[in-house]
Amino acid sequence: MNNPEILVIDDEQQICRLLAITLESNDYKVHIANSSREGIIAAAQYSPELIILDIGLPDESGHETLTKLRSWFNKPIIVLSVLHDELNIVKALDNGANDYLVKPFRTGELLARMRSALRNTLVNDESSIINCEGLVIDLAGRSVRKDGEYIKLTATEFTLLSVLANNEGKILTHQFLLRHIWGPGYIGQSQYLRVFIAQLRKKIEKDPNQPELLITAFGIGYRFVCNP
Repeated sequence: MNNPEILVIDDEQQICRLLAITLESNDYKVHIANSSREGIIAAAQYSPELIILDIGLPDESGHETLTKLRSWFNKPIIVLSVLHDELNIVKALDNGANDYLVKPFRTGELLARMRSALRNTLVNDESSIINCEGLVIDLAGRSVRKDGEYIKLTATEFTLLSVLANNEGKILTHQFLLRHIWGPGYIGQSQYLRVFIAQLRKKIEKDPNQPELLITAFGIGYRFVCNP
């Protein structure tokens, strides 16, 4: 991917300057918007490969902006915010954010998360549809249905599920999943993975407390089990 276009939606001028310098020096083309309205217009105009979104925008909450973008924009969105409480983080992820990074942030970590998000937009097998006891995973369409009803997954949740389902029956270690989905910088952060597994179970399992699809291999990792 040559010089991917990145849209930054943030009203803090210092952050915008820092991001513009950092991203342009790493061969990204950068567009800046200072409000939700400007950001939505810019997203439609430039069709960026990735959006960096602040929660604290002057005209409306970044959560509302995220919801509006996700109604039509299907590429990665990374949230940057001074808000570090679990409620805001989970809300952003549930509304479709690929990742959430708290300000002040390290530019190296942001770049790593961007590379991971951009990697995860590539579909490995565009013809695959995985059907398992009423759960249908469409890899090309990036959609999931349970008993005929579409389930709303975040981009990261979908990537995690598709990796596990593509390796049905095989135990994938914590390290493999963290490296493959979030990047090498996340090795050892098993709690981060457990949060996403718990969210997935709530959405696809009949009983999240007694999972039949996403099985824990204690101390090792997880596996997807399908018994058609």
